[in-house]
Amino acid sequence: MSDHKESDYLKDQGEGPIKVSYIFPNGDRYEGECSRSASGVMKRSGGGKHMSAGGVIYTGEWLEDKMHGRGTLQHPSRALYEGEFEDNMYHGTGTYTFPDGSTYKGHFHNNRLEGDGAFIDTQGRIWTGEFLCKAALCLKMQHTLAKQA
Repeated sequence: MSDHKESDYLKDQGEGPIKVSYIFPNGDRYEGECSRSASGVMKRSGGGKHMSAGGVIYTGEWLEDKMHGRGTLQHPSRALYEGEFEDNMYHGTGTYTFPDGSTYKGHFHNNRLEGDGAFIDTQGRIWTGEFLCKAALCLKMQHTLAKQA
């Protein structure tokens, strides 16, 4: 047998990404691409949109039935994450907008703010530094100087 990957085999068999629209028993909906695993199970893979019955909406990339790659996750509370996902978690660079309108732009690791980033509060002040989950070390506030006429 040749060195074809499973995905190459599925494409050769006419079973590459399949567009689906599916309603789960709990009321969740998925519209997007799926692929069939070697065992025949359909899994979300590629681009798609998942809308939970509770109002959470994910639009983005999937891999092996998990949010993986770039995407946007909207919560009913108006919290919003736009960025990179890995295994259903915020992981990589992204922007998280809190329900009050403040934002964090920077690095995430396993759903946690981790690494260099910037927090913009509701008054528009920008705080930069290193974030470690719930701690922020040596934050610095950026100042803007007013121009004189």
